[in-house]
Amino acid sequence: MDGLGGTAAAIVLIVLVIFVIIVLVRSVRIIPQARAGVVERLGKYQRTLNPGLTILIPFVDRLLPLLDLREQVVSFPPQPVITEDNLVVSIDTVVYFQVTDPRAATYEIANYIQAVEQLTTTTLRNVVGGLNLEEALTSRDQINGQLRGVLDEATGRWGIRVSRVELKAIDPPHSIQDSMEKQMRAERDRRAAILTAEGTKQSQILTAEGQRQAAILAAEGDAKAAILRADGEAQAIQKVFDAIHKGNPDQKLLAYQYLQTLPKIAEGSSNKLWIIPSEVGEALKGIGGALGGNNGDSPVGLFGGNDDSKAPAPVASAEHARPAE
Repeated sequence: MDGLGGTAAAIVLIVLVIFVIIVLVRSVRIIPQARAGVVERLGKYQRTLNPGLTILIPFVDRLLPLLDLREQVVSFPPQPVITEDNLVVSIDTVVYFQVTDPRAATYEIANYIQAVEQLTTTTLRNVVGGLNLEEALTSRDQINGQLRGVLDEATGRWGIRVSRVELKAIDPPHSIQDSMEKQMRAERDRRAAILTAEGTKQSQILTAEGQRQAAILAAEGDAKAAILRADGEAQAIQKVFDAIHKGNPDQKLLAYQYLQTLPKIAEGSSNKLWIIPSEVGEALKGIGGALGGNNGDSPVGLFGGNDDSKAPAPVASAEHARPAE
């Protein structure tokens, strides 16, 4: 009997130890950072546990699964959306949200992630349904802003704050994509042709402008050169004129210079006949007087001719006036 009593006492003791361990395990809970726990007492909401050590009443208090208070990113699968011009596009969305009220997120909505997904889909269809394809492709910021406003307003009572909504991809049908690519290619070709034509036009304009400026500068240079040459010749003539007047030349020197200019009259291959002017007699008189022949009475005395001052002016051939070529 003593042995049976000792065995029963040992079993009871073991059971008590196990019960104490279970009570301790269920009573002491540690909540990690950025987590929150909702405690129910006898099936009713009792309190929200913050990060740290907490004590619960075993078998009376029940701790629900912990909630993550960090910002979460959820990517939803592509959703078909019909645009205003009756085209079906596939849109991928990414939602950034954060649990701000663990109690509301637990009791106000059964599955807040699924609720956010469905609300995003319906709101997206409403927003994109009022836009055509081109507006839907180019108005992502507008769509994101409208989605965020609707989601944030609807999820506020669920204890969730939607911070951002992004459209990850908008995929139109393949036929529309081919048409858009052809249109974009044609537009690029048109712009390239316009730019090429503009470049050619500008090049021709600049070339013509350069030629005009070059012609103007050349004409100005020629004009200035002609002016400088004329000024030089005028100065040379003036110097010769001044030198002649300063030297006070006599009739003899003038007659000699006059005769020196006569051969120049016959210069040129086209001159076949030239006429000696009558003034040559006066020049010959001066030379004759200078050389002391016939007292200068006969201008042709030097050449052995007769003295006839009234004879007509002789005509000489160019072939006798200058050496044969």
